[in-house]
Amino acid sequence: MTAPRFAAIGLDHPHVFGQVATLLAAGAELVSFHASAPGQADGFARAFPQARSVADEREILEDESIGIVTSAAIPADRAALAVRAMRHGKDVLLDKPGATTQAQVDELRRAQRETGRILSVFFSERHESRATVRAAELVRGGAIGDVVHVLGLGPHRANLGARPPWFFERERYGGILCDIASHQVDQFLWFAGAEDAEVCSSLVANYAHPEHPGLEDYGEIHLRAGRTHGLARVDWYTPDGLSTWGDGRLFVLGTEGYVEVRKYCDLGGRTGENHLLLVDGQEMRRIDCEQVALPFGPRFVADVRDRTETAMPQEHTFRVCEITLRAQDRAERLGHLAGEPS
Repeated sequence: MTAPRFAAIGLDHPHVFGQVATLLAAGAELVSFHASAPGQADGFARAFPQARSVADEREILEDESIGIVTSAAIPADRAALAVRAMRHGKDVLLDKPGATTQAQVDELRRAQRETGRILSVFFSERHESRATVRAAELVRGGAIGDVVHVLGLGPHRANLGARPPWFFERERYGGILCDIASHQVDQFLWFAGAEDAEVCSSLVANYAHPEHPGLEDYGEIHLRAGRTHGLARVDWYTPDGLSTWGDGRLFVLGTEGYVEVRKYCDLGGRTGENHLLLVDGQEMRRIDCEQVALPFGPRFVADVRDRTETAMPQEHTFRVCEITLRAQDRAERLGHLAGEPS
């Protein structure tokens, strides 16, 4: 069977490299790309020399042989691009967040419903994390009983000197909850087995960067779905002493045990990534996840071929966007965002 052909439009965030690598590993063929800045094009071309650079996105959208468009454009621009792509008959894989306003989500829903195209968001903290994939298998298999609480931590290193101007503009990046915490909302729904969640409370703050009034550097969300509770905490405070960009963690508490995922490093001293710990009624143990397969890419490509929803249900994509936007829009604003003195 012929491999699906895809292209990239919008290279503003380096997450696009992971999206492209995931599609390539699943057997898709990268054809071309469109970048808004020459520097973006140069780096992408070095990484993926098989792809042809095009000066106008319409060359990609109007190419009927291309079935998939993937994008990591500026967050506020992603939804409109996805709508254009769907209306040109393309399935779409976006970087998170998929949208920065509810109006954008409404338009995405409308375009997806009218075209029948697949719209998916690449939540790398789940889709690229072997330990998280294995944890989900264990939890859904009943290893810890009924899920009572999901705690997701998403700390990031700011690297402010290397950030583009839009990183500091609230309307363009969407806010810290809309942006980073979309990962944690995705994982909450996934591990809770829930279709929707109530935002019980949320807050955002700028505590450490008064010189950047548009930057939110800390955020929290308290969630509930039936008997399952959740907390997401995200920030831009990762210190330079950490060996990687962020000590991302996931804790899932059940009625008969719990799991912890140390995604990118282990402060306990073990090297590498994908550290999974399980405690149940019999023992406490570490689980090797190095050989765990990452199912999202192959399933997404199969969905494109078969018109199915095995990688991620379509409604899940929209719900994550909507929940994070509710949390962002209703968040209490603290620190320098609320005018607190330095």
